[in-house]
Formats: sequence, C-alpha cells, structure tokens
Amino acid sequence: MVELSFNNIKKYLDATLVFQNLSFNIYDNERVGIVGANGCGKTTVLKMISGIEEMTRHDDGWMCIPRGKSIGYLEQVHKYPENYTVRDILNISFEELIEIEGEMKSLENEMASLTGEELERTLKRYSYLQQAYEAKGGYEKEEKMSRVCKGLKLEETFLNKEFKVLSGGEKTTVILGKILLETPDILLLDEPTNHLDMESAEWLENYIKNYRGIVIIVSHDRYFLDNTVSKIIEIEDMECKTYKGNYSDFVKQKEEDMLQQFHQFKEQQKKIKSMEKTVKDLRDWAIRADNNKFFRRAASIQIKLDKMERIEKPKFEKQNMKMNFNSTERSGKEVIVAKELSKGFEDKVLFKNSDMLIQYQDRAALIGANGSGKTTFLKILLGEEVADGGTVKIGENVKVAYLPQNISFNNEELTVVECFREDINILEGKAREFLSKFMFFGGEAYKKVKHLSGGERVRLKLSKLLYEDINLLILDEPTNHLDIESIETLENALEEFKGTIFFISHDRYFINKMSNRIIEIDNNEFVKYEGNYDFYKKEKIKSKEEVVEQPKVKKEKVKREKTVDENKKLQKEVTKLENRIAVLEEEISKLDEKMNSIGDDYVELNELHIQKEELNKELEKAIEEWTEYENKIVNM
Repeated sequence: MVELSFNNIKKYLDATLVFQNLSFNIYDNERVGIVGANGCGKTTVLKMISGIEEMTRHDDGWMCIPRGKSIGYLEQVHKYPENYTVRDILNISFEELIEIEGEMKSLENEMASLTGEELERTLKRYSYLQQAYEAKGGYEKEEKMSRVCKGLKLEETFLNKEFKVLSGGEKTTVILGKILLETPDILLLDEPTNHLDMESAEWLENYIKNYRGIVIIVSHDRYFLDNTVSKIIEIEDMECKTYKGNYSDFVKQKEEDMLQQFHQFKEQQKKIKSMEKTVKDLRDWAIRADNNKFFRRAASIQIKLDKMERIEKPKFEKQNMKMNFNSTERSGKEVIVAKELSKGFEDKVLFKNSDMLIQYQDRAALIGANGSGKTTFLKILLGEEVADGGTVKIGENVKVAYLPQNISFNNEELTVVECFREDINILEGKAREFLSKFMFFGGEAYKKVKHLSGGERVRLKLSKLLYEDINLLILDEPTNHLDIESIETLENALEEFKGTIFFISHDRYFINKMSNRIIEIDNNEFVKYEGNYDFYKKEKIKSKEEVVEQPKVKKEKVKREKTVDENKKLQKEVTKLENRIAVLEEEISKLDEKMNSIGDDYVELNELHIQKEELNKELEKAIEEWTEYENKIVNM
C-alpha cells in the first residue's frame, strides 16, 4: 500500500529551481535511502514531507501523505527554552503520556468523593484513559528511555546537562534520541550517523531494522545505507530514479542500466544515421529527377527524425583526480613505530604501554570509540602533543603529508590558483596545469577559496600537500562533510597512491574499501587486525563468543581458587533470596485472587494493579540477584 508519494514535483527555492518532475512512491514500513550530489535537493525533499518547506505558487505537482500520520524529522537547527536539560528535551517525547498520567491522577482524587451517575461517568473516562495509556506504551516508557539512552550513549550525568551548553554534534544526537522515543509513523533522518561512533551507529542500524513505520534516510554513510534500506531514490539532473535494494545493489543496478542505455544509444545512432542517409539520398534523387514525390518522402522521414526522443550517451567515466605517484621515492620498511606508548589526561587513561608498527604500503585505519585517543595519538605522532611515556617516531626516508579533519587556509579571500602558489615558487600556467590533475579546470582555478565545497577544499589541500613527492599520507576523518561522489573520487585517487596510508575514520564503507589493517584503541591498548572492516567485525564477534564459551578447565581452576567461606556466604544469600521470592510470589497470588473477586470497582482495581506492579518489580529484582549469586557459585 502506497503511504507517501511525490508526483511530478517541481520545486523552487527563491528563484533557484531545485528539481523538476520528481516522482516516487514509498510503501508502508519501507526503509528508503535518498542519495545524490550535495545541493541536489535531498534535504528539501525531507523538509517538504515534514511540512517545513511548503509548495508555493511557483511550484508544480502534488504530494500525497495519508492523514493522521505522525512525522518525525531530525532537524538541523535546535531551539528550546534556555533552562531545558537533556532529560527535559527527551521527555518532550512523552508529553501526551504525561498529560494522561496527570488527568488519571486528578480523576483518582475526584472519584473518592463522587457517587451515582457522576462516578459512573468518571469511571468510564478513567477506564478510557487507562486503555489509551497502555496502547501508547505508557507502561514501557522507562524501559524505552533506558534503551535509547544506552544505545546513543547518553549517560546519566549527560542527561542533567543544560541543552544550550552542548556542542552541535551533541545536540543532534539528543534530538535523534527524542525522535526515536516519539516513534512517529514516518521517520525522517538527515545524516543520522554524522556524530555517532561506530558502536552507536550499529545500534541505530538494528533499531531501524525493527522500526514499525516508514523510515526515509538521507546519508553519505554507505555502510549504514547498506545495512538499513531496501530502496534507493537517486536525485540526479533535477530528476529522480528508484532502485530496489541497498546502496551496493543500487551501484550495481545503475552500472547495468548505463550499459543497457549505452547499447540502446548505439542502436539508435545507427538508426539515425541510416535515416539521415535516406533523407540525403531522397533529396539528391528529387533534384536529379525533378520529382517532388522524393522531396515529400524526405520531408516525412525528417519529421520522424525531428520528433524522435533521443537517448543520451551515458557518462561511464566520472572526472577524477589524475595523480601520478610512480616516481615517489619509497620509504624504509618501518614507517610508524610506537613502543610502550602511554598517554592520559587527569583521571582518564587513553593508552598505556602499548606498541604499534605501520609498515611500508600498509593501508591502516585507526579506530575506537569517541574519546578513546585517536586524534591524541595523531597529535603525538605529529609532535603537537607530548606522550606521558614510551616513544613514537616516523621511520627512515619517510616524507609525510597530513590532511587534517577541519581544513582551513591562511587567506580564504584568495583564488584557488593564488592559494596553491602561496607557499610554492611556480608559474601560474604550471600551477593551473598541476591543479587540473585535481579537477580544477578553466574558471574553477579562479574561484575564491571561501566559496569552495567540502570536496573542493579536500582536493585543494591535497594538491598543496602532494606537489612535493611524499610516501606517507596521514588522514584525519577525510570523508567528513563530503558527498558520496566526492568520497568515491577521493577513494579512486588514493587507490593509485604507492606509499603508506594511515588514517582515522568513522566511515565504515571507506575503511572497508581502503584498509588492509585495522588498529583499534580498546581497553587502553592498540589491538591489531590484519584485514579490512568486515574482517575486524568477524573477529570481534568470534572473540565475544570465546568469552561466553569459557573452557571447563578454566572454570575448574577458578573453582579451586575460591575459599570455603566465600561459598558459605553465597549460599546464605541464596537462601535469603529464595525465601523472599516465595513470599513475593504468594503476595502476588493473593492480589490476583482479590482482583478477580472485586468486579467493576475501578478505583480499587487500579490501586491493586499498582501494588501488583510494585511487587512484580521487587520479584524481578530478587530473581535477578538470585541468578547472579547462583552463577557465582557455579563458576567457583
């Protein structure tokens, strides 16, 4: 069943045409990814669905969204009252439930003094509210809040922070949590993984897989799209096309479509040339024979030619950076060497007595949770930070180029060619020739630096770094703020590089494609994995399984090490808990009997229900503690 559709939409933003003839259908419970170059209108589509961006008299087409469907949009601008904490923002999701709770409490107080018909009406209203509260998930509210906070790593101390003091990334994560708690019928996510670490991104993937409702995602995170969506809508040349499957399926299908289009283009060109030749021959015959019949035939064929819908020749080869690294002098075998390296800040240790070795032609990705010390390690490596202990050094004959996470230039008012020549003694003509290898053609070389896109800034920075031959590239989040096309351009260029690449990235697709080695900062150590991201994931799953399935020999050894006194203490606690569990179960059973015998006295039923809920919580806690003690005894 179609739940949402765009039908021949033409949209202007001020005087700029964003897209035209945009048409697609989205069905109930579908997960859809929207992709395309920066500025193609992806975010505009989300804003139109959410109602933030409306159709004007200059626009055309129509959009269909079923009435009564709730919509949640991960907004980029966050405005809330000054004194709101993170917890207050998240609790906005439960406003309706909080209102129902308030009315129920008010009715409970009123019912104590009501009689007759008035009491009957109030009881009916109370019963209706109770059913609505349960239907809207009121009894699972706390569990839901806990699950989302844990998944997005919103710790208890963080929940009490004022929202206004948070960074932009932290605010976006909080708003994401708020929207997930609201569970709207249509969930709109604009770059949801931008500020999440890998663990939180993977949690969000699983959350979306089990989400009840439509999910529409705009993202440059190709790994995330691969694991969440079943349909891709690509916006290109102000129009769109729909593909079934995830992002990788879309790439294959698009390539196949282009091959088919190229075949159709060639066949049509043959037909056009044949028709053009026929028109020419008929006109020649008409002139020679002075016969208007040939002119009429030629005119008829020409009309068909003019009306023919021409198939465009597909562009297989995208413009790419043409960097020649063949002449680069190679470095020594050991490129980056860290020995017994330690670093911490105040009471937080980042890494301790840890070793790392990066060798010539390695493609090594440094990964780890946010705050684990990845950027700090780079700063130590580049001499911007001092280690607490141990050493880290660059190897022999290593020529380094560093691409930072946030790219800036000394003077943003300069043109591209002026910025390139700023620290280099080179003629303008030669500079433009070199810049053309980085896709700055013609007038683009005279564009001001301040007007460059994220991808263009990366290309300009790389051109400055790579003017001199280098054999070690250090990259800090190189795909941040780039669209997919720019990321793929960068990947293609890096694949030609003959030296060593050492990089930090949260982009799992990029890591998978570029790395042959993963180094994870885990438990204050550098842990090495000889493979790409998929290999790393398999190894992590395997290691978790090994921890769960501990050998029996190890358990026996642990048992022998436990003292008799400890065993007696544990047995004593188990007995206490067993007695407590028995008492609670008996009390719950008595409450059940009482509730069955009351009938329609909703006030007393509600009171007994609340008592039962409290006892059930106590029982669950007691059983949980009993299980923990039993496990300790078994493992002794």
